[in-house]
Amino acid sequence: MIAALLPAPVVTAELFHDPPGPPGLFPEEERVVAGAVAGRRREFASVRACARQALARLGLPPAPLLPGARGAPRWPEGVVGSMTHCQGYRAAAVARATDLLAVGCDAEPNAPLPSPDTLELISLPQERVWLREFAARRPAVSWDRLLFSAKESVYKTWFPLTGRPLDFDEAVITPDPVAGTFRAELLVPGPVVDGVRITAFDGRWRTGNGLVVTAIGLRPPVRSTTSARTGPARGGAVPFDDRRT
Repeated sequence: MIAALLPAPVVTAELFHDPPGPPGLFPEEERVVAGAVAGRRREFASVRACARQALARLGLPPAPLLPGARGAPRWPEGVVGSMTHCQGYRAAAVARATDLLAVGCDAEPNAPLPSPDTLELISLPQERVWLREFAARRPAVSWDRLLFSAKESVYKTWFPLTGRPLDFDEAVITPDPVAGTFRAELLVPGPVVDGVRITAFDGRWRTGNGLVVTAIGLRPPVRSTTSARTGPARGGAVPFDDRRT
């Protein structure tokens, strides 16, 4: 599912069930989940199996993939990537840092968020307008869950570039229900890359197999010859403290 959402430099791997047998973890990874329940250990191992498969396609050897600051995975030198897992799905997407600035991906069940309070927490007033409209037009898509997933993908793209969190109300998501795309406009100053300030992220989404999946592959910004040193670029960010990797 996830491969169709990302540009060609990105390599992906996915699973719809956990592999049989004991989890294949490095000792350093084993220590991270030593006290975790069996389900957490399985998803932790399975998503890393996806990541190692994707890294192998880039020609890189197996290596420990440990959580770093705020749960973000620490990738090998010269690699950017993202991992995601939910019930019935594990996936990883990686690329060389020479090709992309960052990758963010997220998968969620295509089911409503658990409560109205959760929606209030993650959404902005302008987002709740399109949520109502799209829910009436295409009820087969859980648009509130898609919003959550998009903000997860944005955060996973944002955090490696900035090293700082981003709150739910600091970016606004606007999806295209026909094209299967979305835009995340930053409401706070974005990172500056090669003298260009990134102001938004563009991503893609799709549903299938009971899931909603979102992803962003952020290319280096194109500097306009007329822009200021830190003028805006099309590419950008949002927040979510995802500790599930």
